[in-house]
Amino acid sequence: MRLGLGTVQFGSHYGIANKTGQVTSQEAKEIINLASASGIDTIDTAISYGNSENILGDVGIEKFKIVTKLPIVPRDCRDVSGWVHKQLECSLNRLKSNAVYGLLLHRSDQIFSQHGTTLCRALLKLKEEGKVEKIGVSIYSPEELNIMQRRFNYDLVQAPFNLVDQRLSKSGWLRRLKDTGIEVHTRSTFLQGLLLLTESEIPSKFDRWERIWRAWHQWLKDYKVSAVDVSLAFPLSFSQIDRVIIGTDSARQLAQLLLAYQNSPNNSFPEIQCEDEELINPSLWG
Repeated sequence: MRLGLGTVQFGSHYGIANKTGQVTSQEAKEIINLASASGIDTIDTAISYGNSENILGDVGIEKFKIVTKLPIVPRDCRDVSGWVHKQLECSLNRLKSNAVYGLLLHRSDQIFSQHGTTLCRALLKLKEEGKVEKIGVSIYSPEELNIMQRRFNYDLVQAPFNLVDQRLSKSGWLRRLKDTGIEVHTRSTFLQGLLLLTESEIPSKFDRWERIWRAWHQWLKDYKVSAVDVSLAFPLSFSQIDRVIIGTDSARQLAQLLLAYQNSPNNSFPEIQCEDEELINPSLWG
């Protein structure tokens, strides 16, 4: 199973297509139980995802590989190594676990801050202590890898990748990462749900990319396939990707995604890629 479960919805109202708000504790439990029963073995979370880690700890995550992320180091922090260890210690307490599979920097620019060198050393020490199996970084653009490759000896990279944002592959970085044995997880499979909206549901602030939406929906109509199936099939068609992280608002929605995974169409994909940062980087949507 190459799907991984994203849990940002467990701690906040997330996603442009999210109509139900933050996932309740009971719904989260049902989602996790279904994920476990379906063979999903990886859960992605973060210290900054509200009470996501608490919910995971309460439900029980012994069967899963947990990947979590560090928040940004405070500017006035005088003991970065101690801060990193404390952050992980608190995270493990919330998760009710002794170790995690992966610990990522939530932003790569932390590596180039005044605390960068100490931060990287602290992560390596946690790995040596056996509290973390793999260390790495969550990126927004492959260009970040060009800058940081000589500064940080990482094992795992999480990056956005979907039909609109294909930079990870087009840049050559996806193959380079795999060739060097680095584990690759991708997120933003549905571009925060934008790819799943009907043309009439797409917010007006995205009108400037109307050409993309028109081509996308016409392609779906011509090939008589669903947006979910094709959006999910695209990253799965790249063997270099180890886990495709998907978020969900309910167990029912996860069941639909699992069905799409099983019925993943093996065909061509529409040419709707875009390199406009204002579209492919949701943090710039406002």
